[in-house]
Amino acid sequence: MTRRYWNIHLEEMMEIGVHFGHGTSKWNPRMEPYISSKCKGIHIIYLITTAHFLSEACDLVFDTTSRGKQFLIVGTKNKAADLVAWAAIRARCHYVNKKWLGGMLTNWYTIETILHKFRDLRIEKKMGRLNRLSKRDSTMLKRLSHLQTYLEYMALQECVIWGIPTICLIDTNCDPNLANILIPANDDVIASIRLILNKLVFAICEGHSSYIQNP
Repeated sequence: MTRRYWNIHLEEMMEIGVHFGHGTSKWNPRMEPYISSKCKGIHIIYLITTAHFLSEACDLVFDTTSRGKQFLIVGTKNKAADLVAWAAIRARCHYVNKKWLGGMLTNWYTIETILHKFRDLRIEKKMGRLNRLSKRDSTMLKRLSHLQTYLEYMALQECVIWGIPTICLIDTNCDPNLANILIPANDDVIASIRLILNKLVFAICEGHSSYIQNP
């Protein structure tokens, strides 16, 4: 993997509170290696580790996108939704910033089948053929309409996802085993989320540029 300099500074992370974890009563013991101390009932994240993993994550996304590959950015917290959409659009990536639909990664074949049916039924509706739909299809269309917010962006992006390595921003109450590369950081402060996304988006954009120049 290519090692590059990503302009990651501990002082900047401290200024915006990246190092503040959750309360000591709400923590996952598996996060202990990434915690440096406690302060007033709050776990303090070891920022040197955060900087190291963030740099590794930037290397990974740069190398991946420089080979023409894509990423999926996921963040369903209300406070992170707009940041996730902005980051994905800037980085030309797929994204999920609404409620996660079960099976989107683990059972994509079923999700893809539903998406195709959703598209077909919408076309029938636009062409004025809704009255000619079978009772079963009409019922399905009504049911899928409730999921329209979540299905539309997936249908437009045509994202078929297989075996994507995961990079997760993980606070002290989370399970670090969820990610291939974890970035221990405060996930409750918008400035913290924005900083992490900015670094990753920059690395993705650099990778895209490298791929365009050297396809």
